[in-house]
Amino acid sequence: MLRDGPSLAGGDEEVKPDLSPMIDCVFILLIFFIVTTVFVKEPKVPVNDPDAQSAERLEKNSIIFAVTADNKVFYDGQSIGLAGVQQVVTPLLLEKSDPAEAHVIIKGDAVAHAGLVDDVGKECLEAGVVKHRITISTES
Repeated sequence: MLRDGPSLAGGDEEVKPDLSPMIDCVFILLIFFIVTTVFVKEPKVPVNDPDAQSAERLEKNSIIFAVTADNKVFYDGQSIGLAGVQQVVTPLLLEKSDPAEAHVIIKGDAVAHAGLVDDVGKECLEAGVVKHRITISTES
């Protein structure tokens, strides 16, 4: 029995899939991942990181200090000195719902004085920080 209309077995007309719904889904996923990405504030001063035995991921929303080769303490690109560490940490701890979850990362230059980096850690502990990490090497 013959049907009216084009046959399924063959014909001159080429069938093309409509890709616009798939492109829409890709863009929606792209927008979702861009919006939900959490960025970590890196110090705005150059610090030569020492080679690490084991690397660990930075926690999101960490408080990051940098100690440069000329032994200056920086936070968010501004020189704050050792005396300014508690003044920076205390308000940031008050913003946290659980201060025990606040993480401080102290990035020391490979030639920075280890004692100064340790003093920054002590200032953070005095301000109420429970967890802090120090990344520094005594070798240049």
